[in-house]
Amino acid sequence: MSSSRRPADEPGSTAGLGPATAVLARIVQGVRDGQLDGPTPCGDMTVGELLDHIDSLSVAFAAAATKTRRDDGGRAPVPDASRLGTDWRERIPDRLAELARAWRPATAWTGTTHIGGNDMPAEIAGAAAFNEVIVHGWDLATATGRLYPGDDPALGEALRTALSWVRSVAEQNPDGSPGLFGPPVAVPDDAPLLDRLLGLTGRRPS
Repeated sequence: MSSSRRPADEPGSTAGLGPATAVLARIVQGVRDGQLDGPTPCGDMTVGELLDHIDSLSVAFAAAATKTRRDDGGRAPVPDASRLGTDWRERIPDRLAELARAWRPATAWTGTTHIGGNDMPAEIAGAAAFNEVIVHGWDLATATGRLYPGDDPALGEALRTALSWVRSVAEQNPDGSPGLFGPPVAVPDDAPLLDRLLGLTGRRPS
């Protein structure tokens, strides 16, 4: 698996996880209680289960950024909407903001970290975090009848980082990557960055 260059995170930069986590936080806050049992484009997950997954991955990838080894090895638990509780509209955005902060220092992108039960280069884990935040943001927006702002220039570097990593995974696993995403869906080479990313993860942008 090829590595991904660490995005710049200078003042005024469009890079970093901040823009993508902010978008996802707004989508989370807009989910209505009556939508929690609805389906999503993410396998068999309901909206409530996807929210629980986003909650869990935010904590796990933040720990990976700080090289903090968790007792669960950074593995994502089976999504369970019953864990959401009553404060999820505040808790998940807070954890997403912490996720963005955790990957801001240059040290987060160096050395080796642990996520998903595996040791891997930190820059790979960081690129995977970008993908998780963007793609699940689109999943959640689509499931709840909202548009994901993939054409927002502030998301450009995050999209390129995620796309680079997903492309490297898809090249090595052309029939899909169990536990990550399904077989790629054909998308034109000149399609928007978000559409190309979604296609590589087995999703149909339309």
